Amino acid sequence: MREVGIETLRAELGNYLERARQGERILVTEGGHSIACLVPGEESTAERRAWELVRTGAASWSGGKPQGSRRKPKIQGMSASDIVLENRR
Repeated sequence: MREVGIETLRAELGNYLERARQGERILVTEGGHSIACLVPGEESTAERRAWELVRTGAASWSGGKPQGSRRKPKIQGMSASDIVLENRR
């Protein structure tokens, strides 16, 4: 989430509104303290729930692209690629 001071927001409001329109969430700060969050006008239910988890501290997000699990999933039976290869024979 991008952070912007209130004075910068005032000076470049059009720019930050366009960023929000494109889906970016922007935290507005004053004196180093967060005072508001500029969010896209329409968010899906899943996005709202995810951000609620972040807000309550149940989850965290540092602004990067989410990474998959470091552990490989346990596959029961044949994998999808094995099934495709088997059907090609």
